Amino acid sequence: MTVHRRTKIVATLGPASSSPQIIAALVEAGVDVFRLNFSHGNVEDHRDRAREVRAAAARCGHEVALLGDLQGPKIRIRGFREGAVELVAGAAFTLDCDLPADAGDETGVGVDLSSLPESVFPEDVLILDDGRISLVVERVQGSRVECRVRMGGRLSNRKGLNRLGGGLSAPSLTERDLEDIRHAAGLELDYLAVSFPLHAADIHEARQLAVAAGSNARIIAKIERAEVVQDEAVLDAMIEAADGIMVARGDLGVEIGDAALIGAQKMLIRKARRADRIVITATQMMESMVQNPIPTRAEVFDVANAVLDGSDAVMLSAETASGRFPVETVTAMAGTCLGAETWPDVRRSGHRADREFQRVDETIAMAAVYAANHLVGVAGMVCLTESGGTALRMSRMSSGLPIFALSRHAATVRRMSLYRGVIPLVFDYTVFHAADAAAEAVAELRRRGLIHAGDRLIFTRGDLLGVGGSTTTLKIIEA
Repeated sequence: MTVHRRTKIVATLGPASSSPQIIAALVEAGVDVFRLNFSHGNVEDHRDRAREVRAAAARCGHEVALLGDLQGPKIRIRGFREGAVELVAGAAFTLDCDLPADAGDETGVGVDLSSLPESVFPEDVLILDDGRISLVVERVQGSRVECRVRMGGRLSNRKGLNRLGGGLSAPSLTERDLEDIRHAAGLELDYLAVSFPLHAADIHEARQLAVAAGSNARIIAKIERAEVVQDEAVLDAMIEAADGIMVARGDLGVEIGDAALIGAQKMLIRKARRADRIVITATQMMESMVQNPIPTRAEVFDVANAVLDGSDAVMLSAETASGRFPVETVTAMAGTCLGAETWPDVRRSGHRADREFQRVDETIAMAAVYAANHLVGVAGMVCLTESGGTALRMSRMSSGLPIFALSRHAATVRRMSLYRGVIPLVFDYTVFHAADAAAEAVAELRRRGLIHAGDRLIFTRGDLLGVGGSTTTLKIIEA
């Protein structure tokens, strides 16, 4: 039986991965979703990369989704006269909201958040550059927040600023984000990630703006604020409002601390899966491969842990955007995912075993995976789907078997590229009589070499082919 990788790989595009040759190599290596980081580049850059991704995917015959990541209100320092300074532990250093953009030196630097002086108090710990540098607030004088360096190092222009424990905030959707949402429609993005959301209302607003701009992109809420993970009601409402979440471990780890991040990651993945939402685990997963051709053993275990936790996808950032070995990194990550997926616990599921179901299509999806996991000789599941809903619900249950999801809609197929365990395919089953749909779907899978004669399959479809949300039928068939 062919072994299919279940956990999907998200790779960020950037200077190291913008050529047609590298993009094609990344697709061949196993990338399922390409991330366009709107914090960098311009509209033309993103349009060119999106075009290259679509072309490479078509040439390779591999379904690939596009995710646009909004910049959001990341709070940053301004610039230094010399581009960077070296901060020494114990030295005085001031954050000044009135200091011009490039006037910083070893005594202080400007900061973009005008409300910073009203938001911090003596003894607060401020974190710079994703935790590499920390300051302790000593006093606030007008526009100046006077600090003492607790942990020093090299600090360069435009690095991020957080407070340990959270609490520094700005409106979640900036003017730049609003413009990027409008551009996202033209790029035909499959997913749109909202950075630093504080409430479910931020997700609803982003969705409304996307729809108004003509975008059908599904919305991913990036979980990166301490206030969100520390209030279960706020977190649950945000997960409910979104189509999926991203465990954005960089800023979240800075705000809640790395020790707390371990449990937070597991909790977020569990909550998302229980709510039938997608979950991406991100940040520094194979960071050493920015400079080195192989990952550290610790990085391999980190990726494997995210797989064992139940992530739909693991994400690469600088590793593929600016690293020296983008293709090698994807290859290493794909191998790590496959290795982790051999663990028996990944192939068993107690998902919703103690709950009643409210929908027929949900019941069929759960029954299909349960049957596949317990019936001897099953090679996989096949579902005919309009919206991808049945495939998504199937993918919430753990299994070592592939879910072949066939849809006539290219947009649905691309979205399903992010679902754990789902192999999405474009196939118009509505041109056949309902009685022939199963045989035609199996014939298509055999033509593609995905199944073999004699394979036992669990098959689901709706009585009304071409009508979304109507999955009512489960059959056990042989190829």
